Amino acid sequence: MPYTKRRRLVTSAVAVALGASTLAACGSSDDGGDARSGPVSLTYWTWTPGMDKVVDLWNKGPGKEQQITVTVKKQASGDTLVTKILTAHKAGQAPDLVQAEYQALPTLVSNDALADISREVDDVKGKFADGVWQQTTLGTDAVYAVPQDIGPMMFYYREDLFEQYGLEAPATWEEFARTARELKKAAPDKDLTTFSANDSGLFAGLAQQAGARWWTTEGEKWKVGIDDEATRKVADFWGGLVKEGAIDNQPMYTPAWNKALNTGKQIAWVSAVWAPGTLTTAAPNTKGKWAMAPLPQWSGSENHTGSWGGSSTAVTTDSENREAAAKFAEWLNTDADALGALAKEGGIYPASTSAQLSGAFAEPPEFFANQPDFYTKAADIAKTTAPSAWGPNVNVAYTSFKDAFGAAAKNKSDFSAALGTMQKETVADLEKQGFEVAR
Repeated sequence: MPYTKRRRLVTSAVAVALGASTLAACGSSDDGGDARSGPVSLTYWTWTPGMDKVVDLWNKGPGKEQQITVTVKKQASGDTLVTKILTAHKAGQAPDLVQAEYQALPTLVSNDALADISREVDDVKGKFADGVWQQTTLGTDAVYAVPQDIGPMMFYYREDLFEQYGLEAPATWEEFARTARELKKAAPDKDLTTFSANDSGLFAGLAQQAGARWWTTEGEKWKVGIDDEATRKVADFWGGLVKEGAIDNQPMYTPAWNKALNTGKQIAWVSAVWAPGTLTTAAPNTKGKWAMAPLPQWSGSENHTGSWGGSSTAVTTDSENREAAAKFAEWLNTDADALGALAKEGGIYPASTSAQLSGAFAEPPEFFANQPDFYTKAADIAKTTAPSAWGPNVNVAYTSFKDAFGAAAKNKSDFSAALGTMQKETVADLEKQGFEVAR
């Protein structure tokens, strides 16, 4: 196993086999890069729209006072950016700061690309929900990023059509299945929703809500638990609904899916807090007809939601001014003016709990003007975000999901078998990369 991968082995489970001291030995904030004299110039790679306007607030205010100037370099998102960061890091030329999706953090940390900034930012922990903050610590005493935006999952439904067919927003997944069957019986040409195999983030969030831990560690070995009991429960549930025809099996974000939402052929959507923006373009004729409710629970006594999307601001180990970079990362994601600008210019839903109830979210999304308490309810839901467990090859797991579940959804075949394929391919890739894997 490559030395750096042994030293950077981390887990987002509650307990970590390697102590924080081991993690801190590679890329901690004590590695240098803190001492500076005179003006400092930092580079920030990000894909968020309007980030240059937000950074202007820093450069003209706190940054000017502290002689810390930040320059925004717009980038692509997703795997493309992760690859670019790792390529730059291998050459010792990564930027000072990067925007990183939560599921990408283990990959970047295992490659020694992100610095531990716990000394600089640990005091802001209380500004975020525990389940959100945990994603940036990977379950250790280290802090590898400051949360920026989140995507707590929710249930969206056509309020008018639910009333027409005598349906109620389901509080549990059992009620969800019953609602799907009742609708199909009353209106055979309509579907409650669809199982879409083209967005692995949705399935990952549902598994997260159910208590899944896809990546953990045993000693110095990674353990892959994609085919665990919690995820099998989710797979069997959705696979069963697809097989019996209670819901549709078509992918999302297609013209056909847009039409189904816009015409009322599909009357509900399991999504996240950012859904109103998507509905605005996918189903423009339905403005003011939707309502949002908490995600159905696996039992009436539970209260958890999953995450679908979200990102953080991290400082790289290549930065020669990590303390200055950490100050900017903290300001960007905790300062009221910065967060207000991020909401206005970038359209993000902030990870900061106080910002979720700020003036920027005093009014509901225009598409949901009929639900005045939209953001109040969203903030309450966000607090229930379940802990996640990401690993160093999320991209492989996600690709495997799309292939295996895509075929299973199309053929209405066994989702459990697809889950087994996803498990095997993820384990095989870890071993191919040189990681030790516990069986």
